[in-house]
Amino acid sequence: MNDERRSDERVALSLEANWEGLSGSYRARVGDISLGGCFIDTSGSVTKGEIITFEIKLPDGAWLPLRGEVAFVQPHIGFSLSFSFLTDEEESALIELINS
Repeated sequence: MNDERRSDERVALSLEANWEGLSGSYRARVGDISLGGCFIDTSGSVTKGEIITFEIKLPDGAWLPLRGEVAFVQPHIGFSLSFSFLTDEEESALIELINS
């Protein structure tokens, strides 16, 4: 994703994830994250604008369920998501993850 389009600085990490979209359910890894979005490393296919649900395995072993809109696709590599629908609880959990 082009850095000029990001409004929040992303933090590099590598966390297990599962996601589900129109093409099915997949295992993946989250490669970076911010309050505005994340990059999901996966071979599963999505289309720009698609809404997906996913969960991230936090360092303490708990799963954080989220959803987002596909902002950018790199075929066979992964995709960037925009978090447009965060609840207060989800935002708090992301802040804690980003700051840890």
